[in-house]
Amino acid sequence: MSELINIAAYGSVFLSVALIGGIACLGLNLQWGQTGLFNVGVAGFIGIGAYSSALLSTAQASGHWGGYHWPIAAGCLGGMLAAAAASALVGIMTLRLRSDYFAITTFGLAVVVQLMLRNAQSATGGAFGIGFIPRPFESLADRPVLFGLANLALIAALVIVLFSALEALVRSPWGRVLRAVREDERAARALGKSASRYRLQAFSIGGAIMGLAGALQAHLIGFVAPDNFESSLTFQIWTMLIIGGSGNNRGALLGAGLVSVLWSATGLATGALFPPEHQAQAAALRIIAIGVLLATTLVLRPRGLLGERVSVSRHVAESAQRSGGAPPAGTPLS
Repeated sequence: MSELINIAAYGSVFLSVALIGGIACLGLNLQWGQTGLFNVGVAGFIGIGAYSSALLSTAQASGHWGGYHWPIAAGCLGGMLAAAAASALVGIMTLRLRSDYFAITTFGLAVVVQLMLRNAQSATGGAFGIGFIPRPFESLADRPVLFGLANLALIAALVIVLFSALEALVRSPWGRVLRAVREDERAARALGKSASRYRLQAFSIGGAIMGLAGALQAHLIGFVAPDNFESSLTFQIWTMLIIGGSGNNRGALLGAGLVSVLWSATGLATGALFPPEHQAQAAALRIIAIGVLLATTLVLRPRGLLGERVSVSRHVAESAQRSGGAPPAGTPLS
């Protein structure tokens, strides 16, 4: 019975972490999948959200700023706003750059954020991080299964709400403009749409979603440290999106689940197969396994497991049918 309880507790925490990864992946999908913004600083925005929420919601401590003791919901909102503000600031300065220069800039931001988290000890606690972050349902902490299930239900509800909102957004005229800017910026401008403004909006909203993922991670674990937001985290989120299918919110969540399962399974395997003195080196096998999965997906399914569905105008489809052709199978008509 105790083993079953441990498995249930671990499973609920694992699913919660996977869903948090899915939230970050949804934010990246809005930026890249819908708008074509090559953001390789994902870890930086997640870190901003995590630390902002932690500093706002923790009690007074001598090792770092904060001590405002805000409610968890207010702290998460503060983390989202901080990440959105950072995204907007970066976007205002860099969105006019070419995609490769923009990618370099976002990567540089992530490095700067990680270094600040590690070295600004008076503000962020430095390498020691921030502990004693309030967690939802803290009163259930002595019952691991109930605690894990309660947090899983909360995070799953947030994912459902976020997914529904993003689906409505991408199907709205605003979402169609994002895809128009992604596909042909000159054509979008010819129709009177400001490409810079729409890109800035998408980048800021995507950054806010990543900040929410960071805040939820901080409150789920109860501790944050700079090592949690290294460049490997950006690699994981990008892998989730590419495997699941860029441009498809369902694909983003599917990819998050698959990569999380592989990451956890390879961690358990290295722990079981290698002696303790070699496990530090064997940990690199986790990255290798994800890289192999990524390469295999790109070869067999270049658009991902659930790639973006091509939207064809009803008038175009009817014209193709009259001329003897047909729209692509499974293509929704708009």
